[in-house]
Amino acid sequence: MNKRILLIEDNAQNRYLARFLLDARGWQVSEAEDGPSGLLIADRTDPAIILLDIQLPGMDGYAVARGLRENPRLAHVPIIAVTSYAMPGDREQCLAAGCTGYIEKPIDPERFADEVERYHTGDDT
Repeated sequence: MNKRILLIEDNAQNRYLARFLLDARGWQVSEAEDGPSGLLIADRTDPAIILLDIQLPGMDGYAVARGLRENPRLAHVPIIAVTSYAMPGDREQCLAAGCTGYIEKPIDPERFADEVERYHTGDDT
């Protein structure tokens, strides 16, 4: 079963917390600090799930999501926006860009891994 997650997040504290919570569940977490490196790492690591911050420097998460969806190898991979954007319409904008789901920041440490795992298909493709 593919237990690889790519976390695209520019904030070191947010990366640390997400990694800590997912490591505890047996996930192999790769990290990217910006959109361009996230696109490269996604193509190289074959993640089962991609966690994507929307507010990234240089290339925002919407552009990253669209780029991921344009890659035939990644088109089926669930992309979960993990973002502090919580205004009306933000969820819809994430979904329109290609995200599969949406988790608001600050994350709830007691529920975060469960929320992420809802999107895992267990598919090794």
